[in-house]
Amino acid sequence: MTTLLAAVRRHAEAHPNDAGVSATPIPGLSTVRATAPSGLLHDVSRPLVCLVLQGRKHVTMGTRDFDFGAGDSLLITADVPTVSQITAASLAAPYLSLVLELDPAVIADLAAQMPAEPPADPVPVRVDPTDAETADAALRLMRLLDRPASLPVLGAPLVREMHYWLLAGRHGAAIRRLGWPDGHVERITRAVALLRAEFAKDLPVERLAAVAGMSPSSFHQHFRAVTSLSPRQFQKHLRLIEARRLLVSEGLSANNAAFAVGYESMSQFTREYGRLFGLSPVRDAKAIRSLATAAA
Repeated sequence: MTTLLAAVRRHAEAHPNDAGVSATPIPGLSTVRATAPSGLLHDVSRPLVCLVLQGRKHVTMGTRDFDFGAGDSLLITADVPTVSQITAASLAAPYLSLVLELDPAVIADLAAQMPAEPPADPVPVRVDPTDAETADAALRLMRLLDRPASLPVLGAPLVREMHYWLLAGRHGAAIRRLGWPDGHVERITRAVALLRAEFAKDLPVERLAAVAGMSPSSFHQHFRAVTSLSPRQFQKHLRLIEARRLLVSEGLSANNAAFAVGYESMSQFTREYGRLFGLSPVRDAKAIRSLATAAA
């Protein structure tokens, strides 16, 4: 893992940003770097794998807590709300990780060519030691960044190989659910894509159910089973997380942030923001900025 660590560190340091997340030219692949422990980060995570190479992180999903560090991988196999915090990071030894968003189309194609497996535990978040094959494919993928001309030819095959080793590993059955054609996860994913694209709009459940190809009652049941939230709660999380970004990164006022994400009532926005983040919008934004200043 040492060589992969060096490759991730090199890319992260060459492409710094305020959030510590550096995209790569390879779609869905990014590096994360932090030089100090972070505050709580609320997110509605996409399906992904996160290879931690240095430092430690804590993630909560519902009532489950995961504490993990260098040599571990976090696997998320559904769009679910998480609360995460980098717990070990410093200037001398920054937190470093490599994140790859999982591609259902690649998973479906690979799964069709691999032996069938028994149904998996539906828990969408899990942590385990990183497989050597996955780390090796990730290293070769990172090395391509030094040779941009190779990316159009070799990038997609190596991303596919990473997916293969994840499928072949201990949680292959859980990942496979993402690629089941016309399965419940795939159908809910269609509705989630619409929610992510139009979260600031009023989206009737009938429209979401139609996109998923389900009746409204069946859609409600399966949506909660996959994401752990109702469609309305899921949309609320998306709105509040974007509002927080607008407050902190864009410097919008609480009023403007609320209206930008679809709220019509300022009192409702303030109340729901406080329930999710523990502080009022203004106090929360000040606290985050203070933490960032102290870490700089």
